[in-house]
Amino acid sequence: MTGSKAASTRVDTSRPHPARVYDWWLGGKDNYPVDEELARKILAVDGTVLRGARANRRFMHRAVRTAAEAGIRQFLDIGTGIPTEPNLHQVAQGVATESKVVYADNDPIVLRHAQALLHGTAEGSTTYVHADVRDIDTLLGQACESLDFAEPVALSLVALTHYLGDDPDGDDVYGLLGKYVAALAPGSYLILSQVTPDLSPEAIEKAANHFRRSGTPFFPRSLAEFSRFFAGLELLGPGVIPVYGWRPEPEDVAAQAEGIVPVYAGVARKV
Repeated sequence: MTGSKAASTRVDTSRPHPARVYDWWLGGKDNYPVDEELARKILAVDGTVLRGARANRRFMHRAVRTAAEAGIRQFLDIGTGIPTEPNLHQVAQGVATESKVVYADNDPIVLRHAQALLHGTAEGSTTYVHADVRDIDTLLGQACESLDFAEPVALSLVALTHYLGDDPDGDDVYGLLGKYVAALAPGSYLILSQVTPDLSPEAIEKAANHFRRSGTPFFPRSLAEFSRFFAGLELLGPGVIPVYGWRPEPEDVAAQAEGIVPVYAGVARKV
């Protein structure tokens, strides 16, 4: 089964969107001048962002493959962004053709690409939900039309949490993640990566200021702050670590020679 759960939404080109900024860094064409302007400003003060975008994608591939090889057959990817091959469903269904994948994002540009996301295997399913991560009832309500939350699910939020604040009266990112994890069955996986100020503090502060001045909240987090997302879960080895170092493949080892990437990554299992 394939499908898209959304109505057409007008694209706001008056302000940048993280998914489109990220698309520009990855060399994509689905962005607007306002997105390119912010992407270039951040690149000028933080030379790590291009390799960081690539490192995040490779981490997602490795983490999803790890979950699929462990027997997970359901995947929910929130903040999926604009499609870049190989995408999550291609990795998961490359391990097990029967895997079911739901993508979720709030960017109308991603909505326009939904059909491109839906070419999965005949045995599995690939579905798109147009919803904001903060609207947990809507997002999970639509996702459960394709996924069975009584069975394990791999929940992926790669390079997303640094756009969410931790104020309980605001985004309440820790409470939000807690609600998502609570909805998962035992045996489920949580896949996360997050920008940190620990490894390149001056550059990250300048980049954060550019994001904030553009109207995009940005919250880099320390190792302790990021690790808190995994409270109560069983971390997979090697634990919370800079993104290059999470179960690296030869390409990742070679990429480390390019320099640091100020991003932490981790994968944990709900027991």
